Formats: sequence, structure tokens, C-alpha cells
Amino acid sequence: MKRQMIGILLALGVFSQGAVATGGSNIDWSGVPAAEITLFYPGESSMEWILKGSDHSGKRAFMKGDRCLDCHEDEEVMIGDLIMSGKKLEPDPITGKRASIAVNIQAAHDSEHLYMRFQWPDAEHVPVAFADGGKMDPENPVKLAIMLATDDEKVEFAERAGCWQTCHIDASSMPLAPDAATLGGSPLADSLNFTSGVTKYLKESRTEIEIEGKDGKTRGGWDKLKDAGEIQAALDDGQFMDLLRYLSGTGKSEDGYILAERVMSGGQGVEFSGSLSDGTWTVEMKRKLTSDKPGDISMATDQLYNIGFAIHDDYSNRRYHHVSLGFKLGFDNEDAEINAVGK
Repeated sequence: MKRQMIGILLALGVFSQGAVATGGSNIDWSGVPAAEITLFYPGESSMEWILKGSDHSGKRAFMKGDRCLDCHEDEEVMIGDLIMSGKKLEPDPITGKRASIAVNIQAAHDSEHLYMRFQWPDAEHVPVAFADGGKMDPENPVKLAIMLATDDEKVEFAERAGCWQTCHIDASSMPLAPDAATLGGSPLADSLNFTSGVTKYLKESRTEIEIEGKDGKTRGGWDKLKDAGEIQAALDDGQFMDLLRYLSGTGKSEDGYILAERVMSGGQGVEFSGSLSDGTWTVEMKRKLTSDKPGDISMATDQLYNIGFAIHDDYSNRRYHHVSLGFKLGFDNEDAEINAVGK
């Protein structure tokens, strides 16, 4: 009901910041329905946390096939408030940082491209005590990321957990992140880029991921990398998550993927444009539907795709972002949670 109402309001121009796109498209957004999706602060939650029953009471339902959205739709604000309070999953809350962001998302397509528009309110700057100058990423006030996966279970749990499948307890700034000395001394330093620590990765690239942490085992799997041939085979088979990102300060558009690590280049390319006007951020995206580049998902308009979003606002970085639950993207499909309409 909430998404239907937002679609009506957008059609009437209530949320419109200008009807026509500026990012190289000619989409008239005033008639495109939208979903209002709430992104929330996730703290230190990880895939290992989701899959451990003593951490996450919803593990049983999740393992039976329930999506995170099935249990937690319309609870995002409450979850964000709880985590930001420091009562759960955040040992060092940032006082004054907002716990959730309501984002209006529109999607359209033609025969060659997918177009998306995102709008959300800006917020007052909250200096961060542990960052020089109070800004974790002083170059970029905002970063917007989009993660895509096919709906055929090639990436385990992508259809249930969305981008959480890429987020692990041993990633940079997470509870069990290895220190620089450990990473520098690892034989994997020749295979993975540890410049920013351990980045996002998928189970499909590891021989094992420890969930429970019993018998002295360390949770996670950053150091259990499969050999290069196995990882290449997984990439060729589509066992990856496509990653698109916009950096507001530099205006850079990045097209990469996640498998063994986060790779922010190599795709066919994506076009983003963004602006801040009257207290509202507007970011538009244009992406070709099909690609022959590794790490890119070729999209067919008769299929559904798993999609999730993240916003690093207020010069934030690493885990200090806001994220969505996982949703279904479709084309001219009213049953899809995000429906790209033909134009």
C-alpha cells in the first residue's frame, strides 16, 4: 500500500524535483511510479550474524526460505533506531547520525537501457570523532551503490538476504577484521587487494566460511580463498553480484562486481548524475541492459533480478552506511517490488 501511494503522489508531482532526467536520458519521471524504500543503519550485522541462531532469532525462518523482507518490511526505521542507540550491533554509535533514510526510487527502461532515479532528504553534518576533520571520506558527501544478482540462486541467499551475502564479520571495520600486519603477512596479499583491508566477498569464492565460531575457530572466511581457476569458473558461471556506484564529490561512476573481493572496474560502464537542491538529493542512473563484460549481469525484460541499495551519506565510509533489504526488480511487472516501466 505504501509503494502504491508513493506512485500516485509521484505521478501528481508531489515529490518531483524536475520531471526530465539530466543524465543523458529523455525520461519524463513525472509519470513513473515509485517505491518508497527505507534504508537503515546496519551496524556490525553480517552474514555470519544472520546465520547464527543465538545472534539472530530469524535464522530458522531464513533457512526455510523466508526473505529478510518477509519478516522486516516496515520495520526498517525501528531496526535502525535500535542499532543506532547502541543497544545492539553497534558498540560505538555516532551521536546525532540518522538511523534511517527514506528513499523514493523510480525505474524505467527502453529497448536498450535501464534507468533509475533516487531521491532522498539531505541531513545536517555530524562530525565523527574518529575521523580527521570529522569526515571519513571528505571527498564525497554522498555515495550511492546498487547491487544486482540474478534470481536463479547462483549466489547463495542473494534472493533472501540481498547484499548481506557480501558482508562478513571479518571485513574492514567489522568486529573480526584482521589487522594490517596480518594482511601484509598473508600469502593472499599477492591475490587480493588489501589496500582498504578485507572488502566484501561471496561464499562462492571461499572453501569455507565459519559461522558459529565454536572450538576456537574464527568466524568468517577471508583467508579461505579458492584457487584462481575455481574463482574464474565461478565468475564465468555468473556467481557474482554486479556492483554500480556513484561518488558525488568526484562525479565518478563505477561499474564492478563482487566475488573474491570488491572490484570497482572492468564492467561495460554506467552513467550516473547527481545533485543536491532544496535539501533533496537526486541521483539518476543509465545502464545498458546487456553486456559481454565479466562481472556484468545481462538483463532480460521477462526476468526478475535481486537488487539492493546502500547510501554513504554525510562523508561516511566502510560499514557506516545505510542499506536496504533485498528487493525484486522487474520490467513491466506489477508484481515486482521495483517495476521498471517501458518508455
